[in-house]
Amino acid sequence: QVQFVESGGGLVQPGGSLQLSCAVSGSFFSISGMGWYRQAPGKQRELVEHITHGGITNYPDSVKGRFTISRDNAKNTVYLQMNSLKPEDTAVYYCNSDRGGLRTPYWGQGTQVTVST
Repeated sequence: QVQFVESGGGLVQPGGSLQLSCAVSGSFFSISGMGWYRQAPGKQRELVEHITHGGITNYPDSVKGRFTISRDNAKNTVYLQMNSLKPEDTAVYYCNSDRGGLRTPYWGQGTQVTVST
């Protein structure tokens, strides 16, 4: 069973930056796509950024130019660099992996990101 351990969240002022990390257990990391997701109170979980095993990224317009996903296959870790943070970015952030377009049913504990003055 794959496991995800997210870290790096915290309280930051609008316009600030954070880098999230997600350590992934299991032997299929390098051939899996990886995604960062977030869930705000009262809202559904949404995809924030995705990176394929080959390094191709995609993301919604809401984070374009502000968030960057990267991966280190040697460390089985995926990162999310978040700049120019806005209050609407406040959420619990999770990561997950996928192969063949299928995401795993497993979730970690997530990491809380709060953007506020």
